Amino acid sequence: MNDRALSPFDHVHRAWVIAVTSGKGGVGKTFVSANLAAALAKRGHRVLVLDADLGLANLDVVLNLYPKITLHDVFSGTASLEEAVLQAPGGFSVVLAGSGLVEYSRLTPEVREKFHSVVATLVPRYDYVLLDTGAGISDVVLYAVSLADDVLVVATPEPTSLTDAYATMKVLATQQRRRLLHLVINQVRRSGDGKLVSQQLQQVIDRFVVPQAGEPVRLVHVGDVPSDAAVQDAVRRRHLLLEALPGSAAAQGIRGIAARIEESVSTPA
Repeated sequence: MNDRALSPFDHVHRAWVIAVTSGKGGVGKTFVSANLAAALAKRGHRVLVLDADLGLANLDVVLNLYPKITLHDVFSGTASLEEAVLQAPGGFSVVLAGSGLVEYSRLTPEVREKFHSVVATLVPRYDYVLLDTGAGISDVVLYAVSLADDVLVVATPEPTSLTDAYATMKVLATQQRRRLLHLVINQVRRSGDGKLVSQQLQQVIDRFVVPQAGEPVRLVHVGDVPSDAAVQDAVRRRHLLLEALPGSAAAQGIRGIAARIEESVSTPA
């Protein structure tokens, strides 16, 4: 992992592409994507978040943005990619997708080609590109993840979330031969719970995921986001947490995750 030679993008300088994904919806994946982008931007990086949930996009809701031009306009040829790039609160850029458009919920050859073209055009311009994917293991989600250097799986401590997170990891390990997966546990109620959950998932992976060429699948726990009333308040008001309540426990958790991701990229495994 952390090998640019494995990437489908060939540039001397290009962004490190991170797919932020989850096994199921409702675990705070888009919240993590947006606030992680803000945290990385505050660390001096050029960051863009691409809404890769082509059928049920909601990054615009989290950021309280009302785009006139979306990724769907770029795909249809009615607008350029440059016109679709917006500045978000928090000092990063976004390309937003519309919601409820069935024609982009399946990975047709046309969608594959256009999605790849968009990401390839963006990566020379930024230090980090975050792909806020849909939930689950649909072909569109898996294709978006396949374009990333690293994968960040977001889960909560709930049993259904962990079961679906494991299923997603197993697919990524077997179909895409991912040997390193990053994990964030959201809505953690007690200190240490996230680490414990990560260890339990690693044990299941070690037991049931058959490694390719003898290489084990390593799960890296990069941090937790504590259960915090500030999160619900920010989401309800459609404010970025790191902007509205930067001193909250959840915001501090996000900043810690950003620091660990930055460190893992600068010192690859």
